[in-house]
Amino acid sequence: MRADLVIRSSRIIDGTGAPSFAGGIAISDGRIAAIGPSVDLRADDELDARDLVVTPGFIDMHVHADLRILVDSSWRSSLDQGVTTIVIGQDGLGLAPLNDVAMAVRRQLRGINGDADVTPWSWRTVAEYLTRIESEPLGPNVATMVSHGTIRLVAMGEATRPPSPSELAHMQALVRQGMEDGGFGLSAGLTYAPASFATNEELVALCMVAGRYGGFYQPHHRNYGAGAIREYAASIEIGRQAGVPVHLTHAHLSFSVNANRAPELLAQVDAARLAGLDVTMDSYPYLAGSTYLAAFLPSWAQVDGTAAVVSRLHSPETRARIAAEMDAGSDGLQGVPVEWAAITIAGVNRGELAGAVGQSIEGLGRVWSMNPFDAFAKLLIEDDLAPVAILTIGHEDNVRAILAHPAQMPASDGIDVGQRPHPRAWGTFARSLGRYSRELGVVKLEEMVRKMTSAPARRLGLADRGVLRTGAAADVTVLDPDVIIDRATYEEPRQAPVGVHSVIVNGTIVVRDGRAVEASGGRVLRRPTS
Repeated sequence: MRADLVIRSSRIIDGTGAPSFAGGIAISDGRIAAIGPSVDLRADDELDARDLVVTPGFIDMHVHADLRILVDSSWRSSLDQGVTTIVIGQDGLGLAPLNDVAMAVRRQLRGINGDADVTPWSWRTVAEYLTRIESEPLGPNVATMVSHGTIRLVAMGEATRPPSPSELAHMQALVRQGMEDGGFGLSAGLTYAPASFATNEELVALCMVAGRYGGFYQPHHRNYGAGAIREYAASIEIGRQAGVPVHLTHAHLSFSVNANRAPELLAQVDAARLAGLDVTMDSYPYLAGSTYLAAFLPSWAQVDGTAAVVSRLHSPETRARIAAEMDAGSDGLQGVPVEWAAITIAGVNRGELAGAVGQSIEGLGRVWSMNPFDAFAKLLIEDDLAPVAILTIGHEDNVRAILAHPAQMPASDGIDVGQRPHPRAWGTFARSLGRYSRELGVVKLEEMVRKMTSAPARRLGLADRGVLRTGAAADVTVLDPDVIIDRATYEEPRQAPVGVHSVIVNGTIVVRDGRAVEASGGRVLRRPTS
């Protein structure tokens, strides 16, 4: 037998959490043909992995590549870290299904998706959208969630009320179609209007549909600030009532009100798991979060489209109401009084506003000789609500405690839009391995690899990925565990890590000897039907 590729003389970590072992791997037709201490097949190509570690390709459970993957299908920010599969459709903010009303999502999400001129948005269903992605030469594999917020726009427009029975039935039909089209579960973004007006009963009804197809619930819940612990519990309860697994995405505890509270969240997770509910979570190893700037407005002020929001910011009376609610702690700010110094502008759409990038809102107010709220409103108005922001409000103790939990898995929440996007898109996996595993010893190497590979594969139901074994898909990462570390910073985020030697996607080498290879190995992954 002759293989397509052999990786020789390596230390293998198979992704299960088991101790590493010495051996090699043979790859043929995009799958692992042999693995073990004495792989001696001849091959058309070889990788020398002496003094390196071979792992399954990493799986990133949370990436905002929904539009950008159509612009830059290589998605190097993931590949360069060893990530071979990304999951999009996050926070209920996916780009399918669509109708004419839901096309409003295009302008709403410019801060995280951009608004590049790609092939006309001709898709309407999840299946059509995935087919459009499939037409690109993909770097990583791409999987998608079914997005509650977009479905709500299709069925209800920007209504701020519970659905009527017919509207709920329409949403259930859309979830059913999205799952049949290949979605892996239901994502929700309950701090983003108009999805923020959904009731828990609505979410239970939709989760039940996803659950019939083996899907899970992946919520960006209602409050990560003053009500964080309560809302984590509410997310778990939605899953319990619907009878579906729950994956708590970007599970963090930030703001001063949540200092040292990670044990409370983890106790909730442990209690639910002990009671038989399948609960997992993901998080990124940084103290700052990121979203589009307009998301900090109170929910009621975010609806009815860009023109309506801008009109509210122009109205003296409405503007004063918004400012007062933000000072007191509106729902857009997670119930915590606004800290203007903690909000930094990461990107703008209009070139004439580029000077705002890298400035805090407080600092921008000084530059523009106005108070911080007026600077915030001015920027939103002049950039048509497009700015993206970074919010620095985290706690290192919480980050470490959550990362150490066996139900946690690293995920980037990566955004590749703006002049200075959050470095997590380029650094999450290398930082987890380099800083938190090697340097700080929070999680041992084999366990960290499990969290990045078989754990997310199991959550997605991908039986042939996330592990190194004969017959599995040949998604493979080769790295130097003594060197790997992130280099991306808030000032210079678009920097690849060091220590990733080679990356293979479905048997195709896309990174070799630390250098990008102009090759596409990725494919669209659809939810397994059995």
